[in-house]
Amino acid sequence: MTEQASFSLRGRNPDVLTCIANLSNDEVFTPPEFANRMLDTLAEAWASSHDGANLWADKTVRFLDPCTKSGVFLREIASHLVKGLADEMPDLQARVDHILTRQVFGIGITHLTSLLARRSVYCSKQANGAHSVAKGFDSEAGNIWFERVEHVWVNGKCTFCGASQSALDRGEELETHAYAFIHTNDIKARVSELFGDDMQFDVIIGNPPYQLADGGYGTSAAPIYQLFVEQALELEPRYAVFVTPSRWMAGGKGLDKYRQRMLSDKRMRQIVDYPKLYEGFPGVKIRGGISYFLWDRDYQGPCTVQTIWDGQPTGPAVARYLDSYDILIRRNEAVPILEKVRAKEEPTLDARVSSRKPFGLATNFKGKPTKAGLKKPIQLFENQRTGWIERTTIAVNSAWIDEWKVLMTAVQGTSAAVETKFLSKPIIAEPGTACTETYLVAGHFDDETEAINYAKYLRTRFVRFLVSLRKATQHATRDVYAFVPDLPLNQEWTDAKLYKRYGLTKDEIAFIESQVAEHDSELFDEAVPDEAENE
Repeated sequence: MTEQASFSLRGRNPDVLTCIANLSNDEVFTPPEFANRMLDTLAEAWASSHDGANLWADKTVRFLDPCTKSGVFLREIASHLVKGLADEMPDLQARVDHILTRQVFGIGITHLTSLLARRSVYCSKQANGAHSVAKGFDSEAGNIWFERVEHVWVNGKCTFCGASQSALDRGEELETHAYAFIHTNDIKARVSELFGDDMQFDVIIGNPPYQLADGGYGTSAAPIYQLFVEQALELEPRYAVFVTPSRWMAGGKGLDKYRQRMLSDKRMRQIVDYPKLYEGFPGVKIRGGISYFLWDRDYQGPCTVQTIWDGQPTGPAVARYLDSYDILIRRNEAVPILEKVRAKEEPTLDARVSSRKPFGLATNFKGKPTKAGLKKPIQLFENQRTGWIERTTIAVNSAWIDEWKVLMTAVQGTSAAVETKFLSKPIIAEPGTACTETYLVAGHFDDETEAINYAKYLRTRFVRFLVSLRKATQHATRDVYAFVPDLPLNQEWTDAKLYKRYGLTKDEIAFIESQVAEHDSELFDEAVPDEAENE
């Protein structure tokens, strides 16, 4: 073998792995450049913990990608090792055989991706084929394993991943998307079964599938990437490096326990966050952005957090303990602002804001276009319109009907790459009104003046900035208000008053105003706005 022949795919221009289309927004191929950023972070951590040693010059380190798609991580790892081991193992063929048979392992997520990964790593879809760069394999699969795995259905859902039986129990001719790494109660036994009893991985790295249809309303889906991370940590590698959606940091269905675990784990050594839509993975729409983390089994301490925006760090990386709050504060610049607000120990608005369906009516509920013929009509704020219903229709929170109310849309966001408003403009609903699930009742009052002051407060940049810290997606549910102080409403609150109240510096004010745009001059919404696009 010649140096030029080895890993020939890597040397082509353009790199084939930069040109292939993603399987979906849930099974995203990692761009080679992004994979190498993750590997650079890993190599730096290895050197820091090993007296400056070069990870890529160590022939004993074993790597696993448990969710292999394009094979990019394995290919790039192998490429680094080929260079790093050149002095110790000068014979290129012997070096390549050692790396591919003893150091680099993967588990394909589908039959197709296993073939693609083998083509990327071995330069042949058969690891033992005539064109394979490896000469030490007896099997076609080599060290990139794939076999069909079935879901375990109970009451219409998979007991391992929560997938919907109606969506994925569809015959042998189609992929099951029952990923082997997470469809087991004993991951150590599964790995021993696949790769041998003595297999202990030093590094587990990957970009797992993000979610699967769970049988809920419409396009409802449950996240599954956290299951891959949890299984990887059960294997106790020296390092784990994963890229996932960032919504786990502040929200996400079924992610509360995972978030608590990750924030309290002092072995989390580094997080690199890409909050801007499309920046981490160009062309892939992942609400809330993406991030990768480095977990270090032998580390105990604060986690270094770095935000990347338009390709550049937003400031110096900051080491901090992630469990200071119940969610991860993504921007380092926001932490001292929040600390000043929380220092006053004031009650917060999540206790005032209603839960979903404040009057028990779903988003698709429609009233009559006029109140003609209704005995006791009340006006109903609906999805994209107003209607009229009988008062007796309201069985939940009926006492609020005759109060002044401030309504906020339960979904707020746009298709833009950068969110700058975070909350809709408030709607002041007078007595004799109710709303569907499209809205939350952010507050209800006996007095119109208090309602107006409250609506003005919700319009401030200060409030919307605090909301932004907890709002990972378009959903603006009650919990996103949990950092916002519930202040007396006997006065009108402005940003200037609020900045002064909490002693914010010029730099802190400038940061808030760089993140949050002013609403337009119309004080409140009078017409019902279009509901924002769903997840």
